[in-house]
Amino acid sequence: MLVDGVTLDVAPLAAKASYKAKAYQALRDAIVRMNIYGHSRPIRIDERQLCEALGISRTPVREAIALLEQEGLVRSMPRRGVFVVRKTRDEIRELIVVWAALEGMAARLAATQAGPAGIEELRAMIAGQAAEADAPDRFAAANIDFHQALIRLGGCALITEMTESLFLHIRAIRWSLIGRPERAERSVADHAAIVEALARRDGDLAETLVRNHALDLSRSVERHGTGFE
Repeated sequence: MLVDGVTLDVAPLAAKASYKAKAYQALRDAIVRMNIYGHSRPIRIDERQLCEALGISRTPVREAIALLEQEGLVRSMPRRGVFVVRKTRDEIRELIVVWAALEGMAARLAATQAGPAGIEELRAMIAGQAAEADAPDRFAAANIDFHQALIRLGGCALITEMTESLFLHIRAIRWSLIGRPERAERSVADHAAIVEALARRDGDLAETLVRNHALDLSRSVERHGTGFE
């Protein structure tokens, strides 16, 4: 399905379970996979085309869109339609600041709570990430997986829950930057340093490294980001 020149990759839904839930998940996944900052044109979702692509009626699609609007992924505009939300530069800076604070605290907790197996899992993820450095889409996905695993190692369910919605936007922001070779190399090196701090059980250092790594993304957005208002 093509939406204003951007592919919205959805598949027809199976008959079982709630169409609303399935439509929500299918559309959410499609939006997350999009490079929404790859250009500055508005990305409008055509309800009729979406219903045809999913093979369902408009009611569950509209219910799914309402849920996505609550998450801040789409916005309904009277007499204009439904649009994928792009954050402004100021909103992105604020989002990254919140992410840096939450993930930094998760890293501090992980330094004292994570078991050896969890730390080794992060090391393995870094190796896999480095292997994908020449494939921006897979590298970006591996990058987000690392950060989510790190947050889970902190053992605070509330931090994990709060950062889930942030990562929906962080993933899209990284999409616009990760193709830069120096960004990929810097990311792998930063991750390795974070894991070593965790292995040494140095919570102060782990928190500082994670916070600086996150805030570096904000600086990259300022210098190299496109598609931001």
